[in-house]
Amino acid sequence: MAQTTSAAPEAASHTWRPGPLGRLGVWVTEHRGGVGLVWIAIVIGLGVFAPSVEKSLSGAGWQADGSESVTVRDLAQEHFGGDASHAIQVVVHATDGSLESGTGARVVAEVTRILEDEPRLAEVIAPVPGASLSPDGRTAVVLAGAGVDTNEMVRVATDLKEELQGLSTGGVEVNPTGSSLLWSDFNEANLDAMLTSEMFSWPVTLAILVLAFGALVAAGLPLLLTLAGLVASAGSLVLINEVVPVSIWAMNFAMMFALALGIDYALFLVVRYRAARLGQHGSPRQAIAETMDTAGKAVLLSGATVLVSLSAVMLVPSPSFRSMAGGIMISVVFVLAATLTLLPLVLFKLDGRINRLALPWVKVGEHRSPVFARWGEHLWRRPAVWGIGSTLVLLVLAAPVLGLKTGMPSIKVLPEDASARLGYEQVKDAFGPGAPGMLQVVADGIDADATSAALAADPGIAAVLPAMPATDGTDRVLVQAMPTVDPSDPALPDTVDRLRAELPDSALVGGAAVENIDLTDQLHRSTPVVIGVVLLLGFLLLLVALQAPLISLLGTLASLLSTAAAFGVARLVFQEGHGAGLLGFESQGFLDAWAPVFFFAMIFAIAMDYTVFLLASAKEHWEKSGDPREAMVGAVAHSGRVIFAAGGVMVAVFFTFALSGPLPPKEMGVILGVAVLLDAFLVRLVLLPVLLRVSGRAAWATPVWLRRILPAITFAHD
Repeated sequence: MAQTTSAAPEAASHTWRPGPLGRLGVWVTEHRGGVGLVWIAIVIGLGVFAPSVEKSLSGAGWQADGSESVTVRDLAQEHFGGDASHAIQVVVHATDGSLESGTGARVVAEVTRILEDEPRLAEVIAPVPGASLSPDGRTAVVLAGAGVDTNEMVRVATDLKEELQGLSTGGVEVNPTGSSLLWSDFNEANLDAMLTSEMFSWPVTLAILVLAFGALVAAGLPLLLTLAGLVASAGSLVLINEVVPVSIWAMNFAMMFALALGIDYALFLVVRYRAARLGQHGSPRQAIAETMDTAGKAVLLSGATVLVSLSAVMLVPSPSFRSMAGGIMISVVFVLAATLTLLPLVLFKLDGRINRLALPWVKVGEHRSPVFARWGEHLWRRPAVWGIGSTLVLLVLAAPVLGLKTGMPSIKVLPEDASARLGYEQVKDAFGPGAPGMLQVVADGIDADATSAALAADPGIAAVLPAMPATDGTDRVLVQAMPTVDPSDPALPDTVDRLRAELPDSALVGGAAVENIDLTDQLHRSTPVVIGVVLLLGFLLLLVALQAPLISLLGTLASLLSTAAAFGVARLVFQEGHGAGLLGFESQGFLDAWAPVFFFAMIFAIAMDYTVFLLASAKEHWEKSGDPREAMVGAVAHSGRVIFAAGGVMVAVFFTFALSGPLPPKEMGVILGVAVLLDAFLVRLVLLPVLLRVSGRAAWATPVWLRRILPAITFAHD
């Protein structure tokens, strides 16, 4: 049998010898002028670019790189006058009379002129009877080919849509639509939602922090720290976008994630500093060293876990996913850097003044919470009841995840008055349900007739347009076909699969709807890989941090359980539509396909954040006492209040996003809010302490061979 070690280390010397992070904290206090100037330069230097972040970043990039549909889009843009999936379609609809004469004809001509004057557009095609002019003459589509990439076409759509819509008169409506307009309208609605949510979340966050810290000055520190990190990360995204396209979603997620995580980290450090300063009456410099060697080490490991979890999303071959994950990682790096360098400086300078404007009933220096100490003792006495009960609750909530369905966002994610949605509905009414999701098939010229015939014979195709030869003389044709169903109908993927099997070998099937289908397929393939990598790396990081295989494994599995429960709730809300009226959304009948892979990484990162805080505190008490009971009860007593307050802040931040804006931010707010609610209050403050109780000394046992290869990391401070 392999040897294991589980005894607590011998007591260290009482000589004050800070560890690496403690020395960093002391160095910051000794060079506070230089460190402060560096941070001022970073915030101002990058902050100059921050105001342009919304205009600089785009909302495109939702594609599976290397897929057949992306190849079709590139070929269509290059060889067929820009008649690709990201082309702009301007729908002109007459409410009274025909568009072939009078006011309607003049509006169509003016629309054509505006589009032709835009240098970023390619060929502009006027309405064609039988193809883009409805049989009754009341609905026409002016097609503006894409002359630039998908990201720039979203900006083109944003620049033109107000002018185009302004052409509407009493009897004629003008509504630009298409995938580029969809992202433009969504970005606009999403920005409004984010700003509204921020207006609600910051005051609520401040109120929770005041209650948690018991003093207004201390409560303001996390917000100032987070603000510095947000400004720096926003500016850096603008600069990165000059080299590699960055999705606007990167900034949206980064804002929310950095706010929640930055507050967590600052809360942990400030609470520990106050305890070190007032509890042991050491010097400010000693208090900084102790804070960094304990809470700072936990924050660093937590940040590493977050970065590792999000880095797994990079395995998905899609620009939007990679830029979103990258954007959040950049914000986490800035928040982590500010927490470990700027915050110690501010704490040292303020010292006792962080307790200014304290609430009269609060003991501002208290670190070990009597309330949570009693709760820890209660869990120690009754582990079976609370352990079984919490596990059953999580399993019941997780059960619906087995029937979870996913798909790419439909037009329903846009507000009903959005231009892209209005144009979409008008095209659908005039030409048929499949008209907004035309399939585009590029084939060799020799296969033109066979391709058209196969399309016409397929039961999933309602109409086939004449083959269009390449505008540059290339021996290729573009054949457009209208499906019998709406682009979001679950029957469309079957039609696409069938066509890809039956069409000539040279024929490639694409179109905006098919790009969504290909991305969904790619996500289905990537999700198990990402989840597996996240779980493995999360476990390895906990193992390195805690030097204890059993509790590292239990902590990882507990995080997985709370994540599954959050997605179980997501199915009930977004797939089944329970609470749709309360939250103000229209159910699509599925969860957006990007949610499982992306939100899993985000939820797991947050869950491991709390896991590190609790278990680092438990490890500290174990190293000092060698007593499993003191390790468990002490961890709950010392970190319970911080986890409770940080969880309350995160839930408030996330749920404010669930109350405003289009559907994807609601999904984000509900799923992450429920996940934090379950993880912070049920898993970290109930289930994980019970697991520590049940496993006893075995929780901290380490095989001798493993101890030899792991780096020596301790949390106890002399």
